[in-house]
Amino acid sequence: MKKIAVLIAALVMALSALSSAEAAFVVGGENGWQLSTDGIVDVFSDYRSTSTLPSGDRFISFLGNNDQNFGVEVGLLPSVVGFNIKAPTVNGVESAVRIGIYPSIQNKSQRSRFDTSPNIDFREIYYTAKGKFGELLAGRALNLYQGKNILTDMTLLTAGVIPGPATTTTLGHIGYGYLYTNFGPQIRYTTPDMSGVKVALSVNEPYDISSETAKTNVPRIETEISYATVYGKGNSFQAWLSGLFQTDTRSTAAGVARPGGHNKSLGGAAGVETGFSGVDLLASGYYGEGLGMISAQDGNLFGSSSVDAAGNERTHFGFLAQVTYMLTPEIKIGANYGQTRQLESDFDKTQRSVAGAFVPMKKQEAAVAMVTYNFNKFTQFIAEYAYAQNTWHDAATQHSNSIALGTMFYW
Repeated sequence: MKKIAVLIAALVMALSALSSAEAAFVVGGENGWQLSTDGIVDVFSDYRSTSTLPSGDRFISFLGNNDQNFGVEVGLLPSVVGFNIKAPTVNGVESAVRIGIYPSIQNKSQRSRFDTSPNIDFREIYYTAKGKFGELLAGRALNLYQGKNILTDMTLLTAGVIPGPATTTTLGHIGYGYLYTNFGPQIRYTTPDMSGVKVALSVNEPYDISSETAKTNVPRIETEISYATVYGKGNSFQAWLSGLFQTDTRSTAAGVARPGGHNKSLGGAAGVETGFSGVDLLASGYYGEGLGMISAQDGNLFGSSSVDAAGNERTHFGFLAQVTYMLTPEIKIGANYGQTRQLESDFDKTQRSVAGAFVPMKKQEAAVAMVTYNFNKFTQFIAEYAYAQNTWHDAATQHSNSIALGTMFYW
């Protein structure tokens, strides 16, 4: 009880100090216990104009439909309030807990002043143990597969592609260069740093691969091999490979294709990033089947794009290319371009001439240009333009243009 009282007192002290803090800070507790906090508050005003959605039964479009919308909202990354509790080191093992709360600021519908319940997402709550053996993580955290693909995207801390008003965040390049890896329950082991190389393996809660999934009785396995180094004066290099594998069992209900059969999600992703003389270059990509077009393993969301109507996996791949440059110590400019693509399955091809048949998405692509100004170490201002276009397999297209002006406060 005494330890709990000390931690509660430390938390009160930390919250009262937020307004004057210039960086993340640590409050000491009893017998080596420590509490620290970090976070981000981000606010973007944005305007988006979208062309008309083509008619017919189509893969869902996140761009809206013949819409013009102004919003004041969070960007791709919601605001964040993180709390970290570190235990005393025992026998060379450092133990800690992180709780990350990710709220959005806009009204839920963005069009009703009375709908004032913003999305509050407890994305992170996990325990770690670190030592000579490496690191063990247990809890809810960012998944490994395509994790670094999103973390290295410059629009992670801006807005990127702005979808219709139904979502709680903007998209960045989610679905337009990589898939959203999501935060999920997992048990993960990461090796010690071996001259810059780390290997991670996680056992995860499985997802539905299709809308006809009936049983997920085996875990989803994800892995990542990464390398990072710093050389010369401020130069850096990193590269990574990540993978995902999961199977599930299809329903045996009447009318279901391949009743009792199995679907699988199998994917690989990679990337390389280098920084020198103020320039940062990035290239990343992925390839696999049964993955989807927005979030890895779409399941019964987003038009069930992971699997076709015959119950077979579609093939998916994408890439992102990016360059940023520090004009001055305060001003950075950047531009990137990405695509997410989906191949027609053999069954999809047979449906081309069938009137009213579902039309899968072929390609989602986007280009973003941004300027950021660092007012100080913890305050940043952003101006950004994004163009996005969706193309279906019947050659129909839809596009959007958006402008975002925002600010971010870090601690």
